[in-house]
Amino acid sequence: MAGHHKRETRHGNERAVRSHAPTRREQVERNSPHNTPGKRKSRNGSPERQQQETPERRERREKREKRVSRETQDRSPKHNSRTPERRRRQDPTSYTSSERSSNPLSLESLAKLDAYNEKQSGRPQEKEGLLAAKEKNQGHQRRRKEKVASGRVLKDKTRHRRNTEHQREKRRVISGPLAEEGKVRRRGGYIAEENGKKRFGRKFWLFLISAVLLLVMLIPMGIYASKKHGGSHGSGGSSDNGPDPANENLKGVNENDIPAAAKNTYLDPFIWYDTTDFNVTYTDATVGGLSVMGLNSAWDDATRANENVPPLDKKWVYGTMPIRGVNLGGWLSIEPFITPSLFQSYKRNQGIIDEYTLTKELGPQKAAKTLEKHYAMFIKEDDFKQIQAAGFDHVRISYSYWAVTTYPGDPYVPKISWRYLLRAIEYCRKYGLRVNLDLHALPGSQNGWNHSGRQGAIGWLNGTDGDLNAQRSLDIHTQLSTFFAQPRYKNVITIYGLANEPKMIALPTTAVLDWETKAAAVVRKSGMQQYLVVGDGFLGLSKWKGQLSGVQNVILDVHQYTIFNKNQINFPHQKKIQYACQGWTEQMQQSNNVATGFGPTICGEWSQADTDCALFLNNVNTGSRWEGTLPTSDPTTSVTTPHCPPNSGTCSCDKANVDPSAYSDEYKQWLMMYAEAQMVSFEAGWGWFYWTWVTESAVQWSWKAGMAAGILPKKTWQRDFNCTADIPDFADLPENF
Repeated sequence: MAGHHKRETRHGNERAVRSHAPTRREQVERNSPHNTPGKRKSRNGSPERQQQETPERRERREKREKRVSRETQDRSPKHNSRTPERRRRQDPTSYTSSERSSNPLSLESLAKLDAYNEKQSGRPQEKEGLLAAKEKNQGHQRRRKEKVASGRVLKDKTRHRRNTEHQREKRRVISGPLAEEGKVRRRGGYIAEENGKKRFGRKFWLFLISAVLLLVMLIPMGIYASKKHGGSHGSGGSSDNGPDPANENLKGVNENDIPAAAKNTYLDPFIWYDTTDFNVTYTDATVGGLSVMGLNSAWDDATRANENVPPLDKKWVYGTMPIRGVNLGGWLSIEPFITPSLFQSYKRNQGIIDEYTLTKELGPQKAAKTLEKHYAMFIKEDDFKQIQAAGFDHVRISYSYWAVTTYPGDPYVPKISWRYLLRAIEYCRKYGLRVNLDLHALPGSQNGWNHSGRQGAIGWLNGTDGDLNAQRSLDIHTQLSTFFAQPRYKNVITIYGLANEPKMIALPTTAVLDWETKAAAVVRKSGMQQYLVVGDGFLGLSKWKGQLSGVQNVILDVHQYTIFNKNQINFPHQKKIQYACQGWTEQMQQSNNVATGFGPTICGEWSQADTDCALFLNNVNTGSRWEGTLPTSDPTTSVTTPHCPPNSGTCSCDKANVDPSAYSDEYKQWLMMYAEAQMVSFEAGWGWFYWTWVTESAVQWSWKAGMAAGILPKKTWQRDFNCTADIPDFADLPENF
């Protein structure tokens, strides 16, 4: 029917107005000389023709019209092959949408329906009687469709209004049209449709069957490839682990309370991927220029980690009570071997090898979405609960300078990790765990390794912008120390790191020591009295005697691994344990005494890893010392011949990376003894932090996975070996597995 067709819902004034242009047939009729006010034209032709028609001609015409009507119905689209009456008999609810949605049928959909009807009714007139029959049948079907569409719109509008009222209570109104126009701000989730009936065609089922067959072939290949290059036996950590957060605490927040200037910024909780345990009340308050958004105003320091240590509000006697801690590596500072899934999808020639190249490749928006999901899913509250249950009393949290700020040319995701750092500290407080804050990445990169953010040249205290980046680092410490000097942190943050692993074997030693002296002064000026940590810079503990003597309450941090030293990775199993019990113990004792060494010394990183075969451990898409496939431009570090123990046969990372369920009992015994020997050694100083709590696949680098596999103690203080008993020769244990 030409003109406007209006419908009013039973909920009020809401109207859906639909109009369409006259059909070609209607235009012909309007322009016909027979179409006068005094004579109404029949759909079968002019009045004169009807008056002259004989009964025989009328009978033949009616038969022809019936035949044409049947043929027209047979040629109609497949999904309309059933007549309205038949649909009604088979399904009384067929007048409602078969593909349900929380939104009304859009005007665009109705327009498409009109266009289809107009196309059907606008075909060339071959014979006047044939067209009349077609139009009569199409008009009948169109009226049926319009009736069905009207019913759909009415029902969908009712459902949409009800859902909208429910959503308005949550202050999150999401509509289909808004989503199509890109005006809905999402927090990483999706807009779900309600369940409904839907018919799938032959092409869909062929596609589904092909996809299933493809997966059947690819999944075993993927598992094999993963095991070959580092193992598919995940240690429990994943950036894609579990469903999206529910963010229930946003229900009582009015989105309109967020100032316009703050919407879609770091301070807008409605764009946060995860709001769990954050205070989502808007505030623009800062301390030291750093946001307090997300923090709760109250805290409690009465919790203790376990029965062997004091609660947070009681003093920890460092130097007498050993630190038994664990690192949260690869979380707020990305490290490829800990989360290889972030890098595996890229081809070698793309050069995606660190957080710098990863975020640059992703771009600002996708990088922010990807990394915030990683922050939210890789480490959760339950991890801190398990850390406490395993007997740890300290946690070393690594983070990068872009948690505070970024600089021109930086592709890093700014500030989002700051929020997760603050929440992690509160989780540590909840479980009585003391915190060692570790600034793992400084502007310019302090060592040129991938975990500093950018692999390659050192641009901190070195190169064109070396001094600029050194000053930027001091400015960052000014902000950080001002923030963490607040009373709420004096009991839970007890150790504060200045720079992780500055590569002092490649940097001027004096320049690094001068910078550390300035950084210590900045922190003290801000009011922080916690212990400060400086790294040994790979100079060796013996080189630190008398250094930084003018700085109070400083701890020297050493990281001990045999596998990164080509002269130690080839130690037989027995010798590795002997070296831990004797060599490292002696070094710690000597360094920990101010008469013979620096003074307070801890081991901030160590692991029970037996080889350097873990996927991406030596950088993305590089080889290993174990297999002799690690050529470098530096002859002192290049390894082009296998470095597994002498006379042990073929050195293979395939064997080294097997699932721990395939470990022999003797190998499990060795791994446990090697770990316990290191714990004893490092407790000759102030204690230790295991690297790391969780990884995606590298079992011998994950305390969580090692504990589950029976190769690490269930409690940090429960040990069967303390370096006083004889060390077995492990003669039946192959040195190359």
